[in-house]
Amino acid sequence: MMKMPKPKPVVRWMKLAPMHRSIRYIVVMSTLLMLEMTFSAAKLLLFLMKSHENVVSLQTYMEENIITSAQNPKIKRLQLLQQKSSERRKSGLFIVEGRRELQHCINAGFEVDTAFVCSDLLDNGYKVPAKKVFEVSRDIYEKIAYRGSTEGVVAEVVARQRILADLSLGESPLIVVLESVEKPGNLGAVLRSADAAGADAVIVCDPLTDLYNPNLIRSSIGAIFTVPCVACSSDECIAFLKQQGITILTAQLQDSSLYYDIDMRRPTAIVMGTESTGLTSQWRQAADAHIRIPMLGRLDSLNVSVSAAILLFEAVRQRQ
Repeated sequence: MMKMPKPKPVVRWMKLAPMHRSIRYIVVMSTLLMLEMTFSAAKLLLFLMKSHENVVSLQTYMEENIITSAQNPKIKRLQLLQQKSSERRKSGLFIVEGRRELQHCINAGFEVDTAFVCSDLLDNGYKVPAKKVFEVSRDIYEKIAYRGSTEGVVAEVVARQRILADLSLGESPLIVVLESVEKPGNLGAVLRSADAAGADAVIVCDPLTDLYNPNLIRSSIGAIFTVPCVACSSDECIAFLKQQGITILTAQLQDSSLYYDIDMRRPTAIVMGTESTGLTSQWRQAADAHIRIPMLGRLDSLNVSVSAAILLFEAVRQRQ
């Protein structure tokens, strides 16, 4: 009798199969869940690391770019540049305060090294083209700014020395020459008048103040950058004017003619001295003519900046 094979327990397999599938499902899902948790943990760790980096970066940025103490070395250097001409010469930097003055400076081709800005006072859209920019608190700004409301910017600018040979003169130039001017405010006011009259240059002979004195820049409201200005000796200036064929008119009381009787349509240099001592004999002897402003009261002189304005606009009147 032939032995029949033992039948497979189909019914039992069919009963166990769903259980095996459930176990596999549970294992797969558990593995996926663990992977997801690991991935989430990794993302969380990365986020925390980036957050820490951002906090450190912000802290570093604040420490390096935001100044809140008057004892900061950068503020102390700025104040030295404001106060001492020797420091300006040594560093080759000078100070410009105010957005208007700084814009004239930039337009004239000067390079801004460092800017200190106060966002409370500066327009949001204004960007200072400086190598370095530092934010200062309003308290600090009021300490470094002569005028507390000058639009929120004080800058350190790279100085540039101009010589007589750099002057570009027109066909019939009009030049102002000041001998031994001492007060920066007076020189600044003369520069404003020179700008208004369209003068070709202002030459300062044997100066007793440097051309980058903050008071000069401030009183000129930026005209120091709009009018070519040169400092030199009287000898150099006289030789230059003679070489260029420019008529030298010295403002003086003695042996002089009324200023409106002199022809200023030709190339002209109007030369003035200090209010206290006037011009030296060197200039009086070098002059082609001596001119004076009539004084009808008891005093015998005007402020040099007022005299300059009167004489400059007489030249303008004659040339129109």
